[in-house]
Amino acid sequence: MNPVPLPVRVLLVEDDVRVARVNRDLLERDPGVHVVGSAASCAQGDALARALAPDLILLDVHLPDGSGLGLLHHWRAAGLLTDVALITAADDEASVRLALAHGAFDYLIKPFTGARLAELVARHRVRSSARRPAVEGGPRLDQTGLDRLLGVTPSAAESLPRGIDPNTLERVAAALRVAQASISAEDLGERVGLSRVTAWRYLEHLVRVGGASLDHVYGQSGRPAKLYRSAETGELE
Repeated sequence: MNPVPLPVRVLLVEDDVRVARVNRDLLERDPGVHVVGSAASCAQGDALARALAPDLILLDVHLPDGSGLGLLHHWRAAGLLTDVALITAADDEASVRLALAHGAFDYLIKPFTGARLAELVARHRVRSSARRPAVEGGPRLDQTGLDRLLGVTPSAAESLPRGIDPNTLERVAAALRVAQASISAEDLGERVGLSRVTAWRYLEHLVRVGGASLDHVYGQSGRPAKLYRSAETGELE
């Protein structure tokens, strides 16, 4: 059974009470969304963001005591990394560029549709799920982890570990598919013109990514021999 996802806790920073109410109603059509607070000014928004620690903040630009863009910049300078999206009538390019430069992940121009708001929440969920493994794994990221957070889809070649050439990998995989039975690294190396060690390295990579299966066969010496078979040919006998 899949675990029930945690609700998305949203803070609204919007000085128009009617608009704030409409946005709350649209958001809470999704049973997985809970609006935890609503602020009508920069000062209130700052206080509630720190007190409530929401997952997502929906922020207006034009507020009675300042600019939402200034508040966003203040949060980022203070190290607040909460997802922030702008929902505003400010439709000038300068405001949009400034919001994105300060780390807003989305920008909705009023009036907008309920479907577009739902898409914003869905994007937040994807971003949150992508961040979670990195947080659990430690404070540092490698390029693969960073690309996942940025939404970058690596090419097949870029996703390969160091020392694995895509063309050689395809030759090894093709030879493995052609083999009628499980095969050792030494035998496969002879078929494709590679040393036993190099063939073994490529075969082990295929096992790690699910492209091959591995069996240990024990001989008279008691030392197991590693035999490989393409995952496309089914289970080892």
